[in-house]
Amino acid sequence: MNSRVWKVPAGLCVLALASAATLPGVARAADAAEKPPLYTYVSNWAIPRARWADMEKAGAADDKILDKHLAAGSIVGYGDDVTLVHQADGGTHDNWWQAMSMAALFNVLDEFYKSGTPTSPVLSSATKHWDSVWVSRYYNWHSGARHGAYTHVASYKLKADAPDDAVDQLSKAVVVPMLEKLLADGVLIEYEVDEQAIHTEAPGTFLILYIAPDSSGLDKVGAALRETLKANPLAGPAFGSMVDFTAHRDELSRTNVTYK
Repeated sequence: MNSRVWKVPAGLCVLALASAATLPGVARAADAAEKPPLYTYVSNWAIPRARWADMEKAGAADDKILDKHLAAGSIVGYGDDVTLVHQADGGTHDNWWQAMSMAALFNVLDEFYKSGTPTSPVLSSATKHWDSVWVSRYYNWHSGARHGAYTHVASYKLKADAPDDAVDQLSKAVVVPMLEKLLADGVLIEYEVDEQAIHTEAPGTFLILYIAPDSSGLDKVGAALRETLKANPLAGPAFGSMVDFTAHRDELSRTNVTYK
């Protein structure tokens, strides 16, 4: 993504975002409205290749705990990911769950600690481990379980002079309308726009995440983005006026996911 193409004078930003909301075929304004906070706890692991099969087996034991909390309504979703595009210093696997409160999120973590999961042989073999907690106010999903889905995460960092409500503006006018339509069409299982709830990184980082049931969803999202930018040429520059693209990174994973 070439940041020079996306740059636009700041005065045009509001105009671009306003016009994006009027695109034909995008979601209604109500669909892009801010929702109650959705919290996500993510544990990332760098597991030696020889232990990958053991990691898959360990997930079955985790699911028993998570299914119990899902049935009780204390969490709304959970999943695990296997990295498809590896980085030299990156993780290979992650586990995550989502709740509508921080308390519910950490009650699950407490149960994992009591069960001894964090000190299991396969997790003890990890060469790196880190956790993060995210909060989203723009999200939606289809209920049910899916194995072998695809998760794409795009990480962005806001520019220092971006407005305080930059993530809200971009979500409501550009990101959510497009992803909401793809969700309605069955192209996506879930999407969310995340900011850090516990700032283990510098403030200003946000994620645009979606889960597709199969690999064709990756192409369909790409096509939808191109159509959105074609229908509203100012939407892309508006995004670029707020975002430092030198910090942009993508992640792609295979996912097992369950939503209430």
